[in-house]
Amino acid sequence: MLYYISRWLRLRLRLRLRLRLRLRLRARYRISVSFLLVLDAFSQHEGPSSGTACDAAVALQSKKLSTSMFEHYLGIMQKNFSKDTKASFAFLDSLWFSVYRQKSSKDKVLEWIKKKRILSKKYVVVPIVCWNHWNLLILCHLGESKESKTRTRCMLLLDSLHMAEPKRLEPDIRRFVSDIYEVEKKPQKTAMFSKIPLLVPKVPQQRNGEHCGLYVLYFLNLFVQHAPKNFSIEDGYPYFMTEDWFCHEDVDRFCSELTQRNQ
Repeated sequence: MLYYISRWLRLRLRLRLRLRLRLRLRARYRISVSFLLVLDAFSQHEGPSSGTACDAAVALQSKKLSTSMFEHYLGIMQKNFSKDTKASFAFLDSLWFSVYRQKSSKDKVLEWIKKKRILSKKYVVVPIVCWNHWNLLILCHLGESKESKTRTRCMLLLDSLHMAEPKRLEPDIRRFVSDIYEVEKKPQKTAMFSKIPLLVPKVPQQRNGEHCGLYVLYFLNLFVQHAPKNFSIEDGYPYFMTEDWFCHEDVDRFCSELTQRNQ
């Protein structure tokens, strides 16, 4: 009888100590999901690790990209952009928009964006990954006057899977752009801001549910190459962004070229 009592007491003590240790660890290492995303966003700019190139090549061949692999290949592409392109474009990190959507991280993301002074750029490229799907948001001439006839303030949303309903992002996109104006000390009246059009051109569509990240990279690459000097809705839109903009074989070639650059 004493044996069983002693055994029960030892087991109870062991469980109590285990619970106490677990609570201490939880208190010490409790990290919110939003903080992890912010940490991940910072890590994208530290450069690839020794194994990233190989991992990225495998990911690209499968045509399914994570945010880290997306940033890796975007970095490779940016090395080939001209000085004029770099002067006209601003490129935001692919995690910033999703981190911005979390209230606890919103102000931090806006601080990062403020340092880029993006309203001075013709085009602002915002890769978006939400609900496990990639889109490409391009903000055009946001720093221009609303009266400009040759440079239209507008927002382009390129989606390779229209059945995913890209317009569902519109409320978040408008809040995002409104906050950018605020942080750069150029607030807009609500009525005026709501008139900035969000355009969703009919671009080529992916063939399965995993190629969206690759298509966003290709959209970005082609837009940078062919973006008009002055973007105008009345005179030129949708420009080259049509259903026959490119074919699937072009995407495959682009994939092969990126793989070669990665070696």
